[in-house]
Amino acid sequence: MVMRNLFLFSFFLFCASWFQAQEVPNDFLPADFHKGRRQEVRKAMPPNSVAVFFAAPVRNRANDVDYIYHQDPDFYYLTGYKEPNALLLIYSEMQKDNDGSGYDEVLYAQKRDEKAEQWNGKRLGVEGVKNKLGFERAFNAEQFLSSDINFSMFDNVLFFDFKNDFRDGNDAADLFDLIRSFKEKSNYPSDYNATKQQLYSIIKSTEVENSANVAQTLGRYLNYYEELKSDKLLVDFVDARDDKSRIEIKEKVTLHLQSNNLNSSKLEEIMNTLREIKTKEELVLLKKAVEISAVGQLEVMKAMHPNMSEMEIQGVHEFVYKKYGAEYEGYPSIVGGGNNGCILHYIENNKPKVGNDLVLMDLGAEYHGYTADVTRTIPANGKFSKEQKQIYDIVFNAQEAGIKASVVGADFQAPGQAAIDVVAEGLMKLGIIDSPEEARKYFPHGTSHYLGLDVHDKGTYQPFRENTVITVEPGIYIPEGSDCDKKWWGIAVRIEDDILISKNGPVNLSEMAPRTTEAIEAAMKLPSPLDNFKLPQLD
Repeated sequence: MVMRNLFLFSFFLFCASWFQAQEVPNDFLPADFHKGRRQEVRKAMPPNSVAVFFAAPVRNRANDVDYIYHQDPDFYYLTGYKEPNALLLIYSEMQKDNDGSGYDEVLYAQKRDEKAEQWNGKRLGVEGVKNKLGFERAFNAEQFLSSDINFSMFDNVLFFDFKNDFRDGNDAADLFDLIRSFKEKSNYPSDYNATKQQLYSIIKSTEVENSANVAQTLGRYLNYYEELKSDKLLVDFVDARDDKSRIEIKEKVTLHLQSNNLNSSKLEEIMNTLREIKTKEELVLLKKAVEISAVGQLEVMKAMHPNMSEMEIQGVHEFVYKKYGAEYEGYPSIVGGGNNGCILHYIENNKPKVGNDLVLMDLGAEYHGYTADVTRTIPANGKFSKEQKQIYDIVFNAQEAGIKASVVGADFQAPGQAAIDVVAEGLMKLGIIDSPEEARKYFPHGTSHYLGLDVHDKGTYQPFRENTVITVEPGIYIPEGSDCDKKWWGIAVRIEDDILISKNGPVNLSEMAPRTTEAIEAAMKLPSPLDNFKLPQLD
């Protein structure tokens, strides 16, 4: 028995020293960045309010195996904490505890557990949260369950409504338990509907002179959300024929909102505003993710040949990401040869040989939380055919117009409008369409989205502001069987770059990846480190 205890003691000493000796990258966002972001949230909160943020749920892959954990981007943005089963509270004003100590934020983290850490890695615990993440006030998550927090004392309890996509695990204080406890402490109604509450808030804040326009907007919501059609206040507001009736409904809506202090719309507004504009620290990581992704595109151009499979092409991209230390892909990788490229979110990537087709490659590395989104379309045999080049050049010119329109103060839709005009004109010249309105048949998606911690990042969709990063990604997709000459069938082209909106004009962060047909063909003639990489033939 003595020997067994001695062994266990030695084993835990070894584990402790191993944990301490682990080498990790040193270019993560500093604790001061996350603290500064929490302060910005606090500034934007209504008086006498508390904001409640939950860590992302653990996702089950199959049986007793979970997917690799990925933190909720808002939670990471505000804390730097990368573990599950955690809760963050931010208060608009300083609070006092029983001994008179003041605080305006609290992080509840999953507690240290030697056995769990032996299997799944070290946890920060309370001391780690304080020492490494800079929180002055932190507790184990289970202490939230037993806390006597009085949410009713606040005018507003700000939170993101729940998606109900989390499980009740074995941990006594996992996300399931934290959310259940929050609902109990905040008197969360069983029939709470976040969309309805948001629409009520819109009605409450609407001036009389704008009520008719707002009614039209709400009418579109009612047509989209079937469950809202049973709400009498919303229906009456939409159907009202005069301002007097709408004022009466507005008063009823205001009374209803006063029946509880839950607010599931304000945080979205706050986080959209904050995350849209990137700080200098964020831009360093985002540029790194973009450049890694651009190098991946270049290396695939050098390695590409007709006998490659879509999956092999995907593997080359993702190897480059890992070589540079990018932890994940920012989204499921898209590699579509020929007609597969006409499927906008094609992720099967299982075509055995790409042959002489164009290959559309939409992939992005995620580096320390920040995600790139870069697309190139290249000929598998190294040379664009006449028809492929004609379509490609239309998309290239459309992208050039879209990038040029990406300037401070421009409307968010400006790049898209510039791009669709070029696409429509180009397709008409080729005889593929007869009128500009038909262009959307072959260019069916938007041209831009925000980029950052999410591939489709948060933002306000208001006129462009300095240090915003967007994509500009026009495309033309002509599936087999389209109503045009068969010579165009199966051609799919998308070109996507990541653009920084700067005071000096748009900056293409992904310019390292060749973009013109001439530059792509030249890159595909370059030698590749994979030219002599051979594996044994397997049955």
